[in-house]
Amino acid sequence: MTLDRLRPVAERGLDPFVVAADRLGLSPDGISVVAFGCAVAAGVVFAVATPLAYVAGSLLVFLNGWLDLVDGALAREQDVASAGGDLLDHVLDRYADIAVLVGLTAGVGRFGVGFAAVTGVLMTSYLGTQIQAVGIGRDYGGLLGRADRLALVGLVGVVAAVVPGVAVGVPLLGVLGPVTLLLAVFAVVGHLTALQRFWGARRDLS
Repeated sequence: MTLDRLRPVAERGLDPFVVAADRLGLSPDGISVVAFGCAVAAGVVFAVATPLAYVAGSLLVFLNGWLDLVDGALAREQDVASAGGDLLDHVLDRYADIAVLVGLTAGVGRFGVGFAAVTGVLMTSYLGTQIQAVGIGRDYGGLLGRADRLALVGLVGVVAAVVPGVAVGVPLLGVLGPVTLLLAVFAVVGHLTALQRFWGARRDLS
């Protein structure tokens, strides 16, 4: 399961946004920074943990993911794709992931689970870029890619907003609220995905 594999399909619908951004004189790096700002804003409102805040956070997360596609497409359109731009994009994506997860964690107060989720997500991304660094190519495979995580965060944010009592701490099925459950999934699946990528790369290198 990984929506990252559908990236080429999603990029077919980017043309109107790329054209608009180009006409406005925006740069790919500028789009990357705006996308990062959306993620930080999402983290802030998720920390508020009210129904309205969860809806707003979900919309901001979806916007972050969409702009993350637009910046690359705009770079190709303007013929300014560069290693420096790619580096900036990856760095901002990692900080964006941290901002969103920290906000979700602060909203429910489950800091142990949140720490495990952050490390799982960062290790997944690290293995993807490290595999590229050793010459195999960028690895978007695994159980959960970034697109999957953003989609799940957006969906769970909506669930936390519309299910009565969830946003004020009533647990789901008497055990965990949906946000805490999502963080737990990111923690477990994130580390499993990192290990999956690691062993796949080891096989390719052997």
